[in-house]
Amino acid sequence: MEVKVKYELEFPINSSPQLLYQYISTPSGLSEWFADNVNSRGEYFTFIWDDSEEKARVASKKTGEKIKFRWIDINNEDTDYFFELRILEDEITKDVSLMIIDYAPESELDEAALLWENQISDLKHVIGSV
Repeated sequence: MEVKVKYELEFPINSSPQLLYQYISTPSGLSEWFADNVNSRGEYFTFIWDDSEEKARVASKKTGEKIKFRWIDINNEDTDYFFELRILEDEITKDVSLMIIDYAPESELDEAALLWENQISDLKHVIGSV
């Protein structure tokens, strides 16, 4: 199996950090742009796309700033991989952007970045930040 590498992407988003946080940290918010459906039970989230289902645990979060999901394997154990959604706000311009920290096999980095671009495009559409 190919080793996954960590990468970061940053997307400017015309939104308040508070509103944006609702879309990155709640099952209802995430299901509007990230996955077809998202369920949660406590700190455990289930992400559903078409016929596939992935489970993750909220590893850390800071209200209004960031949330980090650690992927869980079929034995319900944490894996080494996570994705983090971090809201950045420029202190002077008040410009808001969303930093994505994720992992992908090195041979699929371009594909992974493209997938995030499409998802962020959906997110912007949902919050009216087009």
